[in-house]
Order: sequence, then C-alpha cells, then structure tokens
Amino acid sequence: MTTRARAAIIPVTPFQQNCTLLWCEATKKGVVVDPGGDLDSIAETIAKAGVTVEQIWLTHGHIDHAGGAAELKERLGVAITGPHRDDAFLLDSLVESGQAYGIEARNCTPDRWLTEGDRLSVGELALEVLHCPGHSPGSVAFVDRSQGFAITGDVLFRGSIGRTDLPGGDYDTLIRSITEKLLPLGDDVAFICGHGPTSTIGHERATNPFLR
Repeated sequence: MTTRARAAIIPVTPFQQNCTLLWCEATKKGVVVDPGGDLDSIAETIAKAGVTVEQIWLTHGHIDHAGGAAELKERLGVAITGPHRDDAFLLDSLVESGQAYGIEARNCTPDRWLTEGDRLSVGELALEVLHCPGHSPGSVAFVDRSQGFAITGDVLFRGSIGRTDLPGGDYDTLIRSITEKLLPLGDDVAFICGHGPTSTIGHERATNPFLR
C-alpha cells in the first residue's frame, strides 16, 4: 500500500505565493516548500498538522518563494534543498529584491543544489526532481509519480504559465519545459502551483490557452 502524502497550502507575502507544507502521513515527517515569508503563519500550520519538518525545498529563487528560507532554516535547524544552481544569482540578491517589493528577506545559499533526475525523500514519500527552466533558469518541479501529484512552482498554473519577463526568463524555454517535462506526466497528475488554485495536467492540456 502506498504511503499517503498530505499537503497544506499557506499563502504568503503580498504576492499570495503558495508555500506548501508537504508531509508523509505515516511518519508525520515533512518539508516546507517555498517559504517566501510570513514565517509565523508557516509555523502555525506546522504545529496544527503535528508535523516534524526535516527540510526546506525551493522550486526557484524569486523573492516570494525564497525570501524567508534562510530565517526558517535557522528557526527549524534544517537544511535547504534546491533549486537548480542556475538560480544562484537570484538567491544572492534576495535582500535587494525584497527592498524593491517591501518584503523583508535574507540572501540564501542552499545546502544542496538540485538537477534533473535527482531523488528526494521525506518519511516514506519519494519524489523526483525535474529541471524546468523558463520562468527562471533554475526552476525545478517535484513529482511523486506513485501518487500522481507534483509541485510545479511558477512553471505552470491553472489557466496560465509563469512570467518570462523577469531576469533569466525565456518564453520558448518555459513552453519547452512544460511540454517536454510536465505534460508527459499524464492527465491524471494533480499539481500545486506557486500561485492560485491547484489543477491537473489533463485540465491544462485541454484548456490552458498557452498550451494550444
């Protein structure tokens, strides 16, 4: 029997970014994905779920996803994993980005960079890393194929795709990441995106105007 994954979405920062607490129901061990800020709200969600957080995972280096990672690492005493090394320039300038958007942030250096095909685990859950550049050069997605779900960051949204007008963004690269990495996961795969409601690969394949 497959261990069940559970997730709680915590909208953080003025951008209402979907920080995700992901955990293994069998072991109550979890990870925080993309703690952009509002750390007290994240801590409250962790406490309510009764989860022991073992790592912080980052899908990419933008301020609304990574701005609170360094402080949360200190609070929880855990390592930061991800994104791909190509987002190092973004993580090195989080303080500057935060000042531009009125978000308090600290620069961040992950304990482990990720690349295509890397494997991650939390409790009894096993996830695969897909490198999906385009929104940012180092964007990654986390996929649990056995349970049919993914966390896509700002690569793919319900009815939309990530912005490509930010430093390091590229539209053609993003579309290629979606069509070559995410769509082949299968129509039944559900995903949590970086902003807005969840969706499925099948729904986006059929209705997303950027994928026509």
